[in-house]
Amino acid sequence: MPERLSAREALALLADPGSFRELPSPAGRSRPAGPLGWQGYDASRARAAARTGEEESVVCGTASVDGTRAVLIAFEFGFLGGSLGERTGDRLEAAYTHARAHRLPVVPLIATGGSRMQEGMLALTQLQRVARQSALTREAGLPQIAVLRDPTTGGGWATLGAGADIVLALPGAQVGFAGSRVRPPDADPAAYTAEAQVAAGSADAIVEPAELKGVLGRWLRLLAGHGTGAAAGVTPGGSGPGVTPGGSGPGVVPAPVPGALGRGGLPGSGWEAVEGARAAGRPRAHAYLDAYFGDRLPISGDRCGGTDADGMLCGFGERDGRTVAYAAQTGTATRPAGYRTAARLIRLADRLGIPVLTLVDTPGAANDAEAERQGAGAAIAEVFGAVAAARVPVTTLVIGEGGSGGALALAAPDNTWATPDSYFSVIAPELAAAILKRRPEEVRPTADQLRIRPQDLVELGVVRGIVDRGDRPRP
Repeated sequence: MPERLSAREALALLADPGSFRELPSPAGRSRPAGPLGWQGYDASRARAAARTGEEESVVCGTASVDGTRAVLIAFEFGFLGGSLGERTGDRLEAAYTHARAHRLPVVPLIATGGSRMQEGMLALTQLQRVARQSALTREAGLPQIAVLRDPTTGGGWATLGAGADIVLALPGAQVGFAGSRVRPPDADPAAYTAEAQVAAGSADAIVEPAELKGVLGRWLRLLAGHGTGAAAGVTPGGSGPGVTPGGSGPGVVPAPVPGALGRGGLPGSGWEAVEGARAAGRPRAHAYLDAYFGDRLPISGDRCGGTDADGMLCGFGERDGRTVAYAAQTGTATRPAGYRTAARLIRLADRLGIPVLTLVDTPGAANDAEAERQGAGAAIAEVFGAVAAARVPVTTLVIGEGGSGGALALAAPDNTWATPDSYFSVIAPELAAAILKRRPEEVRPTADQLRIRPQDLVELGVVRGIVDRGDRPRP
């Protein structure tokens, strides 16, 4: 079992020295034995207060984390298991309200067993209050970054934890909707861990306690310190006059087009374009992201039970002092979880007022039976919809294969560029020939007929231009 930090220890681990300022507690509700008249409840609360030094199961305040100010909400598991009651709800509501009033991100440091039994349904309904406050904060364009401590179960996981934009977890933490005392007796305990939640796409990363402050500080700088809607002078969430659907407004500057990293010469034929895009030594997404960003952090998971770390890289990075979101295909067939993760990334960036860069490189969407069972069509539709609805600008560079709708889903209308060693096609030439009932030897002429070379795409108006090496896009 991992070490369980108290609320104050968790705050001391993250807050810059001397920066924590506890928020005043709302006027307490005074009901003898609690709202249900539960015998012995007042005595239990008194013992919890004496043991922990706290008056409730959460401590809320503001602090700087590696220089970025935030509202921190630290649960005290030693106070009745970190459970949520009416007074907990009062404190949480006040903390979120303060965050919105002062334009601060919210960081819940969760360690809770769920709702407080001694307050019955009135305790459970606090989850609705928390969900409402989280929704209002999301609507205000402010990021929420959750840290899952041990344990994070019940409604605390299902609202403050899983409902956050970015979810970090301490290693070995117990994480799951069902707490240890209410699971089926034959349940696999390994499924209720932070590591299992990351593997299932429900959390973004496991972070060691010694590294947590640095990682959280980087996330806060990326999402709250640079390039957000407030910093860019637009209404957070993209609803102001500076941003219009499709990202055409002047409020958020588009992400610059990356420079090409591969070969410089244009292909002479359609099949030569295909061979160049499929070349084993061609630079892939990792190389482009490393060259483009000074610092970047990944998100992981589609929040629906899946990940596609091999096929889709998503996250936020710093470029020339401001934040850019990225969704990059890696040259493999993209899985449904990859598309859903990209859609999640684009929607989050749009809400925070952060421009998006997409890198297209896939032979096409995965089309095996398992991909169909995982909802390939619906997942691709999510990305099409997220790009179409984005009110921040989306910049796209085709860096390799552009195979059919699985590639087009990530492409920005009117702001897509191509590298010399890429192609974009309605479908791979081999498959096009098969659909047209042509012989294998007709694949190469078919590639020419499809006009898939970068220069063809410019002439057709499919892409804006071809990118040279060294950040020199040209029409």
